[in-house]
Amino acid sequence: MTTLRAYRRVLSNPALARLLFGEFVSSIGDWLYLVALLVVVYQRESSPALLGLVGAVRVLPYVFLSVPAGIIVDRFDRRLVLLVTDVARGVVMVGLAVAVAVEAPLLPIVVLTLLAACFSTFFGPAIGAYLPSLVRDESELGPANSAWASLDNIGFIVGPALAGLLIATGGLTLAFVLNAVSFAIVAAVLWQLPSTRPVAAEATDEAAAPPTPQPVAAMVRERLRPLAGLTVVNVVGGFVFGGLGVLTVIIAVDVLRQGDAATGYLNGAIGLGGVIGAVVSGALVLRRRLGPPLVAGGVVFGLGLIALGQASSLLPALAAMTVAAAGSLLMEVVGTTLFQRIVPDELRGRAFGAMHTVTIAAYATGSLMLPILAGATSVATALLVAGIAMGVAIVVGVLLLGPAAIQRPALDPAREQLLTVPALAGLPPARLEHAATRSGLRTVTSGETIIRQGDPADLFYVIAAGEVAVTRDEGGGSGVRELRRMGPGEAFGEIGLLSGVPRTATVTAVTDATLVTLAGDEFLELVGAVPGLSGRLLEAYGGAQPARGLAHA
Repeated sequence: MTTLRAYRRVLSNPALARLLFGEFVSSIGDWLYLVALLVVVYQRESSPALLGLVGAVRVLPYVFLSVPAGIIVDRFDRRLVLLVTDVARGVVMVGLAVAVAVEAPLLPIVVLTLLAACFSTFFGPAIGAYLPSLVRDESELGPANSAWASLDNIGFIVGPALAGLLIATGGLTLAFVLNAVSFAIVAAVLWQLPSTRPVAAEATDEAAAPPTPQPVAAMVRERLRPLAGLTVVNVVGGFVFGGLGVLTVIIAVDVLRQGDAATGYLNGAIGLGGVIGAVVSGALVLRRRLGPPLVAGGVVFGLGLIALGQASSLLPALAAMTVAAAGSLLMEVVGTTLFQRIVPDELRGRAFGAMHTVTIAAYATGSLMLPILAGATSVATALLVAGIAMGVAIVVGVLLLGPAAIQRPALDPAREQLLTVPALAGLPPARLEHAATRSGLRTVTSGETIIRQGDPADLFYVIAAGEVAVTRDEGGGSGVRELRRMGPGEAFGEIGLLSGVPRTATVTAVTDATLVTLAGDEFLELVGAVPGLSGRLLEAYGGAQPARGLAHA
């Protein structure tokens, strides 16, 4: 009942409800368009090599524009960034619909696709930073993020399935038109939402301040081997999934002989596998030892690929694709968690940029090479090679990572509280774990004022032990009113950080208490994280955006 009340509260927030509706429509349009694009290319040329080339070239904007996108999002009104990129991509979709309808040459279609991907690169980071500004208090953060992640996965099922139905009825052009319509719907949603600019928050509590960083060269040397292990896993995983995205068309048309429509159904199975993988990974990713889940994800992914290559009818192929996607997502979530454990904050931006670039390059290479291998031999052989490569990469990766990297140090009981705060439920576990390692501890005595109404917002607090009272001076002679009392596992201090306003209430210790403190910038980074790391896998298949939201194309 508590969970249902939380979700009803999210839906009662008009801005959040509209944004989530737009996200659902957008996710469907995203995958509808991507499936239709691959089918158009294969219908025109029937060349696995050309299909792979288009799939590889289409992701290049994400390699070159991700950094500029992040800079723009940090400097300008995020809603405006979302709106401009959304309208621009809608116009591009209209152009693609016309090009497909008049059977234009393939080159202008590819050019328009690249242009759409350029705008999508800017959209993803903006939506990830925009969502937290719409919540009214901390009770909406977790449910909002969980709903966002769930809608992404559901869209990944519905969109390809709808594409399959449209293709089966000869409505290939209509797929692009519907995607343009989805952009119009999202633009209407964004137009009604409030503007927001980046919020800067400074940490003032010495207990929450990060330790003095080591020299960069020393940190790199210490982490070179485990980072090499993660790189092996990410590169091979990106290569395999890039190729798989293109091979779905060949499997549907040439192997299963179910026509272009089956491409949508196979992609829908990837979405279903993502949902299953998300559930499984949520139960495993906060374990101290992540070696076994990483190996399990890689093995399941590889076996699913091999089974897909042996399938001769649609239902077994759908089952194998679902299994492969679930294993891939588990592997992706665990790998991301390990990355958060291994790489310190001082290096994370550079390390992520390097890893992201290499992984996208591998994705593009797989999109090109696996279809060529399938054309030269067979789809079954290409998938067998991919499955074996994935298994070998997991073994090599785990050996390079070593026991120290795959097992995180134990947190003290107080900081462990941050991992289970209901207000943060649904946020990426890797982010929560990292935040716990960066948090500070503060002890207060009974009667001590923790934060005062009207002061600048600087910290986020989680109560590890004790009780506090939240009061507000109503002004106008009305006096001070007690709003509520809070105990262990509850959190406060988020409103000022999210909205950039002074403290809206005073919090006083009722008993001696222990508080976990998180610096303002750390908290904003945490709640601005991609909700549900399943988005990273689905983005890699759909264009490797660093953050999903209303982004599509």
